[in-house]
Amino acid sequence: MVTTTAAKPIKPAKTKTKTATPALAAPTVKKLRPLGDRVVLRPTPGEEMTKSGIVIPDTVKERPQEGEVIAVGPGRILDNGSRERVDLKTGQKVLYAKYAGTEFKLDGEDLLIVSGKDILAVVEHQA
Repeated sequence: MVTTTAAKPIKPAKTKTKTATPALAAPTVKKLRPLGDRVVLRPTPGEEMTKSGIVIPDTVKERPQEGEVIAVGPGRILDNGSRERVDLKTGQKVLYAKYAGTEFKLDGEDLLIVSGKDILAVVEHQA
């Protein structure tokens, strides 16, 4: 003999309902602070086409040697304990050694971090 019992309906738990405001995605802001005499650069994009109109493929392009300074480290510490400051400011255009530094991506942007000794010159535009 099988006896069955009637199933009781499940009641939802009582919760306080609040009017939810839509969550806005806060933009991710990352600030780089290079260590020692290192400098973070945004390389200037290379030419995509020659003057005669020939498109240059990525495999043949030369690495850029000019870039914009994004962040500058405090400078290296000398043997006597004093700090040798890097003579660069954010926003300056610089020339750097051809195979210098380490490339990396931050928020989808290609950046380069180089040592201060690999920066060859500051590009100054005359008015």
